[in-house]
Amino acid sequence: MRYRTALASALVLSAGAFADDIDDLGDAASSVSSVVAAPSATSSAIVKPQFTPLAGIKAPLFEQFTSGWEKRWIPSKAKKEVEKGANEEWAYVGKWSVEEPEVLKGIEGDAGLVVKDVAAHHAISAKLPEPLDNTGKTLVVQYEVKLQNGLECGGAYIKLLKENAALHAEEFSNASPYVIMFGPDKCGATNKVHFIFKHKNPKTGEYEEKHLRSPPMARITKQSTLYTLIVNPDQTFEIRQDGTQVKKGSLLEDFDPPVNPPKEIDDKDDKKPEDWVDQAQIPDPDATKPDDWDEDAPYEILDEEAEKPANWLDDEPEFIPDPEAQKPEDWSDEEDGDWVAPTIPNPKCAEADGCGKWERPMKPNPAYKGKWVAPLIDNPAYKGPWAPRKIPNPDYFEDKTPANFEPIGAAGFELWTMNKNILFDNIYIGHSVEDAEKIQKDTFDIKQKIEKEEEAASEPKADPEEENKLPYVSFKEDPAQFIKQKLEYFIELAKRDPVSAVRLAPEVAGSLAVLVATFFFLLFGLVSSAAAPAAKPKASPKKKQAPALNKTKVAELKEDSASEASATESDTGKTRSKRTSRKA
Repeated sequence: MRYRTALASALVLSAGAFADDIDDLGDAASSVSSVVAAPSATSSAIVKPQFTPLAGIKAPLFEQFTSGWEKRWIPSKAKKEVEKGANEEWAYVGKWSVEEPEVLKGIEGDAGLVVKDVAAHHAISAKLPEPLDNTGKTLVVQYEVKLQNGLECGGAYIKLLKENAALHAEEFSNASPYVIMFGPDKCGATNKVHFIFKHKNPKTGEYEEKHLRSPPMARITKQSTLYTLIVNPDQTFEIRQDGTQVKKGSLLEDFDPPVNPPKEIDDKDDKKPEDWVDQAQIPDPDATKPDDWDEDAPYEILDEEAEKPANWLDDEPEFIPDPEAQKPEDWSDEEDGDWVAPTIPNPKCAEADGCGKWERPMKPNPAYKGKWVAPLIDNPAYKGPWAPRKIPNPDYFEDKTPANFEPIGAAGFELWTMNKNILFDNIYIGHSVEDAEKIQKDTFDIKQKIEKEEEAASEPKADPEEENKLPYVSFKEDPAQFIKQKLEYFIELAKRDPVSAVRLAPEVAGSLAVLVATFFFLLFGLVSSAAAPAAKPKASPKKKQAPALNKTKVAELKEDSASEASATESDTGKTRSKRTSRKA
């Protein structure tokens, strides 16, 4: 009964909220559109500086994608290396372009390198004029990322490639040896800023990737984000986002697997002795079961002190056939069997403490002790947990200066992404933290400020003067029209910017959320009610402790049962009535 009442109320509310009066919609929709579109004039009024290449920066690589960038950055024509046995063969067919941002342009004429295709493999690289040797120096890697279409699944990281005379830009691929991989990567629940470096084992000559433990999260925004990596000659590192430190640590302590292997390892040939005792406690062998310990005593016994309530109705059943139920017209006794009316709670039981045969309730047995178990004592033969003995690690080495990376000969982007228009700009690879901070101050900081202003200006905002022109009525004047106008305004805002719509009209968003939640709750309740069997439950021996039904509840149950039978016959069909009756 309560499900149907609540559902009716929800439907009435939704009907009033979504009433579609075409004659009144025209003026309201046009007025709302003018409110939403109004900030565009403000956005265009933001003064933006003209791009001028930054001078005075000397570094192995500083790229602002100015004239002649095609000669410095060469797209790859290689094929992506796949695992052995794979039938797929991928080529780097993704296109690259240097262009100004389409979203939140901060500086006029400021172009960047842009990923142009979706779900395609992209690779492009630029060779350094001279190999970068980081021995005993600070390494700084810094660049901007602008996710104009967001980042659902894909990478936006940069690779510093190992100096190799045989490496040609046209052959750059995922198999090309790199020294450092740094930058954002996101797909599904994975969201992190990679910092991976390759380390050469001085004994075997093999390379192993060292991954930063607990990397920071990438910043997913359509504004430009500045990523900075600083590796110091004291083997410490620092990662910054937009100039703010988000991670710091040590190359020797914060990477998996560790740079240096352990000095000692377990002896794989060492075996646990057969007489080794690693059980710390044992049952007391001298303990005996007490003479009065009865293991057979039951957990519960009848409460002999319990008395049947005075108003207990022995001759009344808990459930009775519904007197208002009627046999379906199409019921065939030969085909369907004898028809039995569904049962309802006995109204007389609601006025008494219980119905049916009274039985004594159970109570905990004070004599119950359960199975006797000897108490535990310390094991006199205990030797402690066994572990294999340690032996010197034959593969041990100690590299105290992993920051002395192998020479770096090129930088490149080797990516796959589900979002195009990822823009890269102001790439700096060098040894000066001061130069990187100067680049940030003279480019990124200016750009970020304007982007924030433009994003704020482009957000839908209601103009008070325009708002007064809307044909709004108060809730007292016309509740249905008031709700309809609120919904129209919210829907128009949501078409352009759902987040701003929720922020500017939270009461509408909240009401819609409650309506949807109520619908699913009622749907689940109706399904659960329909699936519940109507079988007669067995009488409980503990009826004395059960709460009594009151008259109001019984009347409601009777009314609900009668309504269910009527709805079943008219709405669902007579077949379901037969099925329900047989179960009863």
